[in-house]
This record gives sequence, structure tokens and C-alpha cells, in this order.
Amino acid sequence: MSQEVEQVKTHPAMFEPRTTNHEPRKAVCFVTLGCKVNQTESEAMAQLFREAKYQVVGASEEADVVVVNTCTVTNTGDSKSRQVIRRMIKAHPESVVVVMGCYAQTAPGEILGIEGVDLVLGNQDRGKILEWIERVRAESKPQNAVRGIWDAEEFEELPQLSEEHRTRAMLKIQEGCNQFCTYCIIPYARGPLRSRLPENAIAEAQRLVKEGYPEIVLTGIHTGYYGQDLGGHWSLARLVGELDKIPGLGRLRLSSIEPMEYTPELIESIVTSNKVCPHLHMPLQSGSDKVLARMNRPYSLKQYQELLERLHQRIPDLAVTTDIIVGFPGETEEDHAMTLDFVRSCGFSGIHVFPYSKRKGTPAADYPDQVPKKIKDQRVKELLLVARDSQETFIRRFIGKPVEVLIEWVDPKGCAVGHTPHYLQVHLPSCEDGKLWSAGQFVTVILEEGQCSAKQ
Repeated sequence: MSQEVEQVKTHPAMFEPRTTNHEPRKAVCFVTLGCKVNQTESEAMAQLFREAKYQVVGASEEADVVVVNTCTVTNTGDSKSRQVIRRMIKAHPESVVVVMGCYAQTAPGEILGIEGVDLVLGNQDRGKILEWIERVRAESKPQNAVRGIWDAEEFEELPQLSEEHRTRAMLKIQEGCNQFCTYCIIPYARGPLRSRLPENAIAEAQRLVKEGYPEIVLTGIHTGYYGQDLGGHWSLARLVGELDKIPGLGRLRLSSIEPMEYTPELIESIVTSNKVCPHLHMPLQSGSDKVLARMNRPYSLKQYQELLERLHQRIPDLAVTTDIIVGFPGETEEDHAMTLDFVRSCGFSGIHVFPYSKRKGTPAADYPDQVPKKIKDQRVKELLLVARDSQETFIRRFIGKPVEVLIEWVDPKGCAVGHTPHYLQVHLPSCEDGKLWSAGQFVTVILEEGQCSAKQ
């Protein structure tokens, strides 16, 4: 799985109006750290609470239950999770405090040691959260509901989303990772590969389109390996082909897919579709073969470059975004210079740059040749300059040309923000003729200088 920018997201009461009858009010709030998969799972869990007659409220409002969905991708993620847990306990002293997610899966004992935590739930059995909450209340003591993640054998179906007020819906199709990159804790937090049953994924996609979502994003931990555990002939390529047939679907976007997962069949399904967006996220992690080998990344720079060339030949103006880790143990000045040169040659539309961060429990954390922070910081700055130039060069391809924008947000002044199929974020001024933009609307505009930015 690619590294993601750690973030904290609260889930305010935007899902439904407050109760107006005389039933006792029950409320739950969510605080989510980490990746888009975590955000998708929190939204699904919120739906579970709605079905149990809870209202989903903001983190600053009174709540009977507080759920903190944690991240553990770096040691910083663990630390930030602990800070948020303590802050929510202090803000909600009378609430049942539930801690779930990746940090909960890998360190339940640490979390139970935080006074005020009532329930620790990992990355399975999440559908039983309400049962566990009742058990906490009945027994008046903290509960540890975490099981060994490598016991998980099937994709866990969570409630289908029905209250998201977005134009883009995240559709999780896969869980787990078997890659074991030497810097990554995710396999230990998410467990083995598990694919969602295709009939369930297709049915939810059909429902989302029927409910008016113009764009669906396929997401998972190791998305490109979808279907490997299902037997038969299912693959990501076949699933994409089936989703492409859904009437009314405007766009289908693929989240991060590893380089070795782009099979000829997947490339063909992308090329032949008129719904799959020409934007692919393909983690690189380093521009040095030596560093890639130490990371346990199963490809070479030559293989990566050849894949890029094949994709660009088949898909004109393809947008490719990537992740790069700077300052991995043993990375020399020569390795760093090679990374800068290789990145310049790739023409990426966007680059996420991460300084290497030790993650306790991974092999790389114990490597002896750690790079000092000062050097890592300088290398990050140098790579960010290359990333900015690459991004600006890509954007200039579209200046003065018509682009299709899916409007996602309109401010009170009538200005709008949306994305093109290439995931260029476009800012639209208010309409001159007095008409109003509307979320979910597709519009074609001539792109002007300074009107857009590229992002993952």
C-alpha cells in the first residue's frame, strides 16, 4: 500500500436532520486519522450507528459514543492517535470511548493502558461494535475485542453507504496485503489479502449510481491484487469491465495500484473503457535500484519505466501520480541524485514526498545506516522542487483547452470547485448569467492559467 498523508477528519452531523420526535436522543461522533480507506470505513461504521437510531454528530458536540479510528503507518501516526484519544476522552468524560483501526490492531495493550478507553476494536469484527458497546455498559469495564488479524479469511462486509453528501463515492473492494515492504507495518495491521465478492461490489456500485453519484473510486489496501483469493477467473481487470457496463456511471477512478499489478488485461480494460479516468497512482518509492531492493519492492527502475512508456503509448495525456520515500536507511547522495533524475524523466502529474520514518516492528527500523534528519529534510526540499516543476509542466498541457469538470462544491458566492478526469482541481468563478453551479454537475470549460492544480 502507498503511504498516505496522515490527517484527522471528524464526521459532523451532516448526514441527517436532528430527531424531532420524543425518542431519547442517542449520538455518536467519529474522529478518523490516516488514509482514505480509514475514512471510507468510518463512514460505513457511521451508517451502522444510524441504523441503530444514533445521530452522527461533530466531535465538539455531546455524544454517547466516541469512535477514534486510528492510523499506524508511522510512529508519528501512533503518537498522533494517542494524542487524539486523550483529547477526546477529556472532551467527552461521560461517553463510551471506542478506539479502532490499525494502531488498535497492532497495539491493543498500549491503548487499553490509556485511562478512559472503554473498547479496543481492530480491523475485523467491526460489525459487532454495538454489541461490544452494550457489553462495556453491562460489565462496566474496558473490553479488548482485537483478534489476530492473520486469522481473517474473508472480506468484512460493512453497511453500505447511504448518507454521504458527496459527488464521489469510495467503493472498497479489497483488504489486506502480503507484500511486506521492509518499511511498512500495514500487513501486520490489515492481515492477508481478502477480496470483496464481485456480486457485492457490483451491487453496491449500481446502488451508488442509482442514488446519484456520478463518480466511483475503487479503493483497498492492495487494490491491484483484487480477486487472487477468490479462485476462478476474477481479477481487477474483470471487475473494472463489469463496473464499466453500469448505466449512468459517469466516471470510474482507480486508487493506488502497485507497478507489478498492471497486467496486460488490466491495461486493456483501462484503455477500452470510456469511464475509467486517465489518472493512475503508481507508487515508485525510490529512484535507486539498490534502495528499492532494500525496501523489498518487487520491480526495477527499468521495469517501472517500461510500464510508464506502455501506459503513455496507450493513453494520451495520462496523469500518473506517485509516492517517494526520501532518506531510507542506506540511501546515499548518489542514490538521492538518481532519484531526482529518474523523477524528472517520468513526467509525473503529482508526487507525494515522505521523509523516511522509523516504524517499530518493521525490518528497516533496525537497519544500522539510518539517515540523519537534517539530511532527510534537505533531500525532501530538493525533491519537492522537482515535483513542483513536474506538476506545473503537466498542467500546462491543458491550458487553453476544453476540459470536463465534475463540480463537487459550491460556495455561498456561487464559485465552484471540481476535478477533471485527470484529477486536476479546477476553480470556477460564479456564473456571469446569474445561473448557479450545482454539485454533481458535469461542465466543460476552457482552462485558464492559474485556474487549476494537480493533486492525488
